[in-house]
Parts: sequence; C-alpha cells; structure tokens
Amino acid sequence: MKHAQPQMATNGPGVLTADMVRKMAPRPIVFALANPSPEILPDVVRAAVPDAIIATGRSDFPNQVNNVLCFPFIFRGALDVGATTINDQMQLACIEGIAALARATTSAEAAAAYSDEKLSFGADYLIPKPFDPRLIGVVASAVAKAAMDSGVATRPIADLAAYRHTLDGSVFKSALIMRPVFDVARQSSRRIIFAEGEDERVLRAASAMLEEMTVKPILIGRPEVMAARCERFGLAIRPDRDFAVVNPESDTRYREYWSSYHQLLERQGVTPDTARSVLRTNSTAIAAIAVHRGDADSLICGVFGQYLGHLNDVRQVLARGGRHPLGALSLMILEDGPLFIADTHVYSQPTPEQLAEIAIGAARHVRRFGLSPNIALCSQSQFGNQAQGSGQRLREAIAILDQAPRDFCYEGEMNVDAALDPDLRDRLLPGNRMKGPANVLIFGHADAASGVRNILKMKAGGLEVGPILMGMGNRAHIVTPGITARGLLNMAAIAGTPVAHYG
Repeated sequence: MKHAQPQMATNGPGVLTADMVRKMAPRPIVFALANPSPEILPDVVRAAVPDAIIATGRSDFPNQVNNVLCFPFIFRGALDVGATTINDQMQLACIEGIAALARATTSAEAAAAYSDEKLSFGADYLIPKPFDPRLIGVVASAVAKAAMDSGVATRPIADLAAYRHTLDGSVFKSALIMRPVFDVARQSSRRIIFAEGEDERVLRAASAMLEEMTVKPILIGRPEVMAARCERFGLAIRPDRDFAVVNPESDTRYREYWSSYHQLLERQGVTPDTARSVLRTNSTAIAAIAVHRGDADSLICGVFGQYLGHLNDVRQVLARGGRHPLGALSLMILEDGPLFIADTHVYSQPTPEQLAEIAIGAARHVRRFGLSPNIALCSQSQFGNQAQGSGQRLREAIAILDQAPRDFCYEGEMNVDAALDPDLRDRLLPGNRMKGPANVLIFGHADAASGVRNILKMKAGGLEVGPILMGMGNRAHIVTPGITARGLLNMAAIAGTPVAHYG
C-alpha cells in the first residue's frame, strides 16, 4: 500500500511560532490572516518581538485586513466609468487611497464606532476601519481616475470632485445639501471661534475644518488640556500650531476683554469685578467679546449648557447696530428631502411681528441651500376655523407679510398635514397660494416647533443642521448638546459664509 506524503499547512492556527518570529528581520511584519484563528496570535508576536507590526483578519485585533475596505467600492468606481477591465493601475490606486486614508485624521464616525481604540496612524492603525464612511469616496474616485488615466474607461467622468461629493453624499446625509454652503465658505477667510474648545467634538470639527475649509479655527480653552486630548483622540492638530487659542487663565488680552465687557454692560449692573470674573469663567461671553472686538468673525457655542443661557450672553454683547435674534431655524435632513423648522429656541410664543420676521429670515436662509422657500405657518387652527390661540397670531403675521411684496411663497394658518400634503390642502382651501409640499414649517409656539424637531430627529432618522440663529448677521450660532462633530463642521461652514451670501 502506498502512503500519502505528509503535507504542511500554509495557513491555519499555530503554523507560525514565537521562535520563528524571533528569527525574522528587525521589526518584522506579520500578517496572520487565517480566520477565525490566525496563524499566530498578536500577543504571542508582541511577547516575542515587541516592535513587530501585526495584522489579522479579525475585528477584535488591531489592523483588520478585510475585503470590505475595497469591495464593493472598487467595483463602484469601475462601473461608474464603464471600465472594460480592472487593471493593475486601478488596483494600485485603490491601495494608495486606502493607505492615504489610514494616514489621515480619523473621522468622527469611525471614532464613535471604535470608541475604545486610539485611531492614529502607527503600528496599531495601519489600515482604516471597515466602518469608516470615507472609504467609498476615497476608493471609488481613485479607481475611477485610474481607469480613465489608463485608458480603460468608456464613460469618463468630467468632474471627479463633484463625483466624489456625490459618493460622500450617499453616506453623509448632510453632504449634498451642504455642498453649496461649503463651496462659498471655502472661498472666505472668516475666523470662527468655538466657545467650548476642550470638547472632543469641537477638536474633531476643528481638525475637519483644516481639511475641508480655508478658515483657521480659534478655540477657547487650556492649551495643555486640548493638546492632551488631541493626542488621546489620535488627532494630528495641536494648539497654537494648527488653531489659535484663547486661554481664559492666562490670555494676554484678558484686561482688554474684561474692560470691553464692562463698558458694554456697566449700565446693566455689571461692575468691573463682575466683568473680570465673567471673562475668566464664561467661555460664551469670551467668544462674544472676541467677535465684538474683531478678533473673530463668528462664534459657535452651546455644546453643553442651556440654549437660553448662551443666548443671553450672545444678546448682551452682540445684539447691537440693529442686530437682534429673530429665531432659531433647524434644517432636518430626511429620507424624502429637507425640512426647515422654526422657531425652535428663541421665542416661547412669538408675536405676529416676530412670526413675520421669522418667515422673512427663514426664506433668506433656505435660499443659501439652493432651495426655493415654501413656507407654511402651522397651528392647530386650520384656515381660520379657530378664533383664538396661535392661529390668531399666525393670521396677523400673514397680514403683516401681505403688506409688502415678498419674494417667497407663504401660506397659513394650517395643520402640519395640510402643509405637507398638497392634495389635502387644496381640498380644504381651493386656490390657496402654495404649490407643492412646504419645506419650511413655522409654529406659533416653541413647544410645537421643538417637539416636531426632536421627533423628526429621534424617531424619523432626521439629521439636524443647526439650529441656525437668525438675525445676528452670522456673528453667532448656538448649537445644542446633542450635536455631533460633523454637525459642528456643518455649522462652521454656515458661520464661515460671508454675510453677503448669508442674508
């Protein structure tokens, strides 16, 4: 009987030993990709050679080699340009794109998905995480370009930058609607100051601003704290090098700042001692004074704390020269399109005059996103069927709007379902002035506006851009504590838009 020759497995658990690793060249690279048990476990490699570079196919170890890093994105790029083959140039472009992404600052979304890991380029982060939402834009656009450059594309893409924006829009809900805002902001040099500069979301937003915008952010906080947190979060940015700093504990402008604050508010009971204390402890007041003095062009605050508290600080310093808060406008990005909600924060029960101002301000802001305002003033009253309550104030607001020609469509008062359903609205009031569904809902009570905003955000999967503080000449915006790093980046783009484009 003829015996089979013994065979040695080329992969599988245990085929690589610590002794073998010790015999390798200095700082060896070990890619143990067998699943579910790699050829050698990372801790065994590290025990044998501490400076080894290790990758596996498992998600519970650093450097997971996973085909989802390039599939299906490599096919997306190839198909979009009608590539006749996937050649070496396209594969190399895919690899180079992934490698560049690993060296880039980690996205806030990937950091949230892997919150217990430090995602900064190095031995334990050579490869982007599979959940990094930037992969589709990086890989597909690199592959598409390589296909065109190598002559295998039958449908070349004329504008690769726009193509990548479209790809990013498929994973970032806000990307497409925010594009015109970012395009304008990139052409400006406005200085944006963040009141809560030590917060992780603010630091990530500042890092993203340096990549996607031309403005240099200003952060209020202690430099040593911000530097330590940048290191911990794997951010390459550092205080004073990549962003300017206002340090409440030791800034050389402290005397100038508290003196300005005192001069503005000395007739409102603010003594010099109070001004000194406020300008050491209240970062929103510090940011407002920086804008007032011309050291910054716009402030963003509200990452923590109460909205009305921040609004009071902003109003005291910056509501001058005809500027005053008109209302807070929230853009909710939904599956079937954008929907704006106002006033969510500023006025509890706005007067008819305030409601008219809110409508006019909302129309200006909606146009910045490339949309035509279609404004519904919403109430429990339906076209005059209730004499009292918010319906009366909304009817008076419409009468005020009717006193002058308007360059936007508005109608009311009506229920929300009538605002969003043109057929229902036409049955209730044939010949009404509005066509199609409303894209702006203005409410007579902040309770209603805030409730709709939060329901859309928490139960309908809506992504909020805002709140946008109207009426302050783009000098201040107050966000809410639930905002994300990307939300702050979006607000920075809005704040970074010159007033001439802002309205």
